[in-house]
Amino acid sequence: MKRFIFLFLTTAFFIAGCKKDTVKERYSFYRPVYRTKSDVRSDIRNTAPQAVKAGGKLVWKDHYVFLNDLDRGVHIIDIADPYKPKQVSFIRIPGCEDLAVNGNYLYADCFTELVTIDISDPQHIALKAFIPAVFPGRIYPGIRNDTSMIITDWIKIDTLIEKDMNKADPYSGPTFFGAYSSSSGLPGSSGPGLGSGTGTGGSMARFALQNQRLYTVGSAELKVFNTSNAALPAFVTTVIPGTGGIETIYPYQDKLFIGCTTGMFVFSTQNPDQPVRLSRFEHARTCDPVIADGDYAYVTLRSTGVCGGTANQLDLVNISNILSPKLVQSYALKSPGGLSKDGNLLFICDGTVGLKVFDASNLNQLVQIKQFAGFTAYDVIAAQGIAIVAGPDGLHLFDYSNPAGIKQAGTVLTTK
Repeated sequence: MKRFIFLFLTTAFFIAGCKKDTVKERYSFYRPVYRTKSDVRSDIRNTAPQAVKAGGKLVWKDHYVFLNDLDRGVHIIDIADPYKPKQVSFIRIPGCEDLAVNGNYLYADCFTELVTIDISDPQHIALKAFIPAVFPGRIYPGIRNDTSMIITDWIKIDTLIEKDMNKADPYSGPTFFGAYSSSSGLPGSSGPGLGSGTGTGGSMARFALQNQRLYTVGSAELKVFNTSNAALPAFVTTVIPGTGGIETIYPYQDKLFIGCTTGMFVFSTQNPDQPVRLSRFEHARTCDPVIADGDYAYVTLRSTGVCGGTANQLDLVNISNILSPKLVQSYALKSPGGLSKDGNLLFICDGTVGLKVFDASNLNQLVQIKQFAGFTAYDVIAAQGIAIVAGPDGLHLFDYSNPAGIKQAGTVLTTK
């Protein structure tokens, strides 16, 4: 889920000066830390398994889970035995928030760049390609766009300034810089190759693979990359959906379901290089991941300080007429995020109250059959009898091979 972290000047307070027309004001501001692009790229490498610090987006392929650790990189976790998950390696990728897996290749953002990494041997990765300046949302308003430099951190500085009240204020003007982050967490300072096919991403993803294309979304744009040559993706075009507040993208059949703060958009990918908007389902302003299955889309709405609004619910939307989606039913939730569906089982991450599992055989009467609490659930992928749940405290696995007896399997937890 997208989050904007505002770095702002604190409200000034006045201290009596020794002169009649002067005051002292205390300010807090944030200074950007720049690194050269070449230095940042040189940091992308394999390391031994690392402790998870801020679990975020995830992709499942074969028996591996690829778990983003916000702004740090990607953990590769072997879940061949879901009761004993094993961390295989960690790929350091500075500024990484999103990812996708295409055969033996990992695509990830590295601040404003798209990086392609050969992961055929998860313990010995190889860099294959970079596409620069394709994620402008990672360039901060009011900050220089230097093609050789990247902002990698911020330093808080407190200062006391004496001001002559008879002169113009040199510190007037914008009072904050906005820093884009697509994860719900705060920014933090063993086997053969993976084979063919694409990985399955979660519903909070901003990267999606379909039709030998990688589709990515920023706050107000949809980008298309040709991945016919998986090792060397090529930028194709940028599509402007005509709205801001875009948060997530979910591929289904020949369509893309895009969630934003004011609704759900459906795009056709019959022409994979030029997605075309088919329809829009509007809702109150709120955060909005979405998945689709058959004739229905499942949309969770969550109110936060970022998205605004008050709705915390699941909306079931009939998409049998894709040109005119219709609301079927809404169900109240606490603070829902990612969701996944397998057969008649619907898995919903409900924030601080954990994972909820519903019987969705009757969409007019969902029945909650299980809740796993005690952790914060952010996103989930459910398939082949295993539900993989990511959250700020790491990874949780659940065994639903027997739907009547869903149970906790293994975990990979953060260290505080």
